[in-house]
Order: sequence, then structure tokens, then C-alpha cells
Amino acid sequence: MSDSEDKSSKTEFPTEKKISDAVEKGNLPVSREAPILASLLAIMAFIALQAREGVQRLLLSLQTTFENPLQWDLDTSADALHVLHMLAREAVWFILPAAGLFVAGGVISSVLQNPPQINIERIRPKWSNVSPASGFTRIFGLRGLTEFGKAVFKFITIGVVVSMLLVSSFPTMMQAMFADPVLVPELILQMAMKLLSGISIATIVLVAADLAMTRFHWRRDLMMSKQEIKDENKQAEGDPQIKARQRQIGRDRVRRRMMADVPLATLVIANPTHYAIALRYNREEGGAPMVVAKGADLVALKIREIAEANDVPVIEDKLLARSMYDHVEIDQMIPPQFFKAIAEIIYFLHSRTGSKVGVATA
Repeated sequence: MSDSEDKSSKTEFPTEKKISDAVEKGNLPVSREAPILASLLAIMAFIALQAREGVQRLLLSLQTTFENPLQWDLDTSADALHVLHMLAREAVWFILPAAGLFVAGGVISSVLQNPPQINIERIRPKWSNVSPASGFTRIFGLRGLTEFGKAVFKFITIGVVVSMLLVSSFPTMMQAMFADPVLVPELILQMAMKLLSGISIATIVLVAADLAMTRFHWRRDLMMSKQEIKDENKQAEGDPQIKARQRQIGRDRVRRRMMADVPLATLVIANPTHYAIALRYNREEGGAPMVVAKGADLVALKIREIAEANDVPVIEDKLLARSMYDHVEIDQMIPPQFFKAIAEIIYFLHSRTGSKVGVATA
């Protein structure tokens, strides 16, 4: 029940990361019919290019060996080994091209499906490979039915091709029974080529269908749920909760440092409780006034509280405070459009003697 629910929740296409992880683990779509097709083509290539010449050379060697057996001295085991070595060498020369074609066909069929790679995951022992439950699922599941269907298709195809070949070649075979025996090997080769050609054509169709089906199943197995995509995004970009916590910690540090600089301010522009901007101006340092702190609502009240506790003048100007809050940044000088207004306030403060000014100008 849980497996079916888990599969039903996987409604999203796999991401590039999910696909690349599967490829790195060796989980690739591979058609089992492609090597069979490669083997058939290798046999056909061997028959067309090497079989006639190889068979003639092998038969000639065997004929020379067995027509006059008295030419061989077999008194000792070394003599027998010499004869066997010669026969084995001729057999190897006959079989070696076929073996080379088979190996080349298998390698090419694998490389054309997927790029070669070394992966230990494919050979690592897994309990699912020997589990009876997993084996039952593989045999009687959708893949098992697919493999059974392919086996039935191959059986029917081979039966039809062999039947058609026998029917069409029956007159030729009857004539060969009364013809020169030397022509029989050539007839057998021709029939073998026709048989392999028919089976190869059917196998090409089967391989094309199997490749499409294999890739479909592979994509389906890699389907992801929405939660898996969210988790992947968290891993790639970082957990949003952790990032939010880090931003909050950063803001708290900036706020503490900002509050520590408020007692050093020259004045505070307030609105009167919604916004507060603390400015520091030192004529000897030159330049425009510097913003040492700013805040809204509760932060603004805290700035004003610290300023009043340290005898920093607080100037209530709603329009100026609201306008400056949107255009100034901490640890930066005020923009030029506020030079005149702040200069008038600073002049006003310096013209008065007193530790605290609380004049409302708007």
C-alpha cells in the first residue's frame, strides 16, 4: 500500500540533478536486445567476409592431416602434442575472427546506448537482487510481462522466418541431395544468411521498441514527488529556514551595533514615533552628516529612548523623517537634497545652549 501511494505521489518530471545522480550511480536505460542484434550482425559479417575462406582453409588442413595419417609419428606424447597443437592453431585461426566480431559488436552496442564509464555501484552486492519478494515483483510485474512479451515475439518471429525459409528453399534442398556434395556447404551458407537476415530485421524492430520502452520505464522510475523537489532545492540553495535565521542574526548584529552608536549621534530626526534617523556631524572631520542609525516603529522608539537617555537632541519633523528614511543608509552620508534642511537644524542646535532640544517643526 505504501509503495503504491509513494508512486502515485511522484507526479513531477525528474530534475537534471536527479538524472545526473542516476547516471553517476550506473542507473542507465539499457536494452537487452541490442547485444543480441549485435551478435546476429557479427555472425552475418563473419559468414560474408570470413566463413568461406576460413572453412576452406580449415578443411584443407584437416584433409591433409587425416588423408595420410601415417605421415605423423605418434610414438611419444610429444608427437601427439605436436599434432594437437597444429590442429588447435588452425581452429584458433578459424574462430578468432568470429570472436573478434562478437566482442566488437557487444562493445559497439553498449557504447551506442550509453557512454562508457567505470561504476562500482553496479557490481556491489544488493539484497534486492536476491530477495524473493523483489524477484517475485520482477517476474510478475510490468517488466516481467514486458520480457515475456519480447520472448513470445522472438519465438514467433523465428518460427515464421524459419518456416518461410524452409518452404522457399525446399526445391533447392531437394536438388542439392542429387547434386555435387561440394555445393552443399555453399547452400548451407546461403540459407544461413537468409535466416539471419530475416531474424535481424525482426530484431531491429524489437530493439527499437525495447529502447523506447526501456527509456520510458527509466524516466518513470526517476519521477519525483513535490516534496523531493523541495528537498533538492533546499540542498542546492540552502534551507530557507536556516537562511532566514542567518539573516535574522545578521540584522540583530547590525541593530545592536547601530544602537551602540546612537549615544555618539549629534541629533535624531523623528516622526515622532514611526521613524527615527540618528545623525552624527563633526566639523573637524569634514563632509556631510553621517547616518549612524535608523529604524521604524519599535526600533524608532528604541533609538529615541537611547538618544533621550544620553542627552542627544531629538527633532520631530514628520515630513523630513519620512523622506530621509527612504533615502538614507546606515554608515553613509546623507544625500545632497537633505543638506539644507539638516544644516538649518544643526545651526539651530548650535545657536541654542542646552543639552536637549525637543522642538516640533511640522
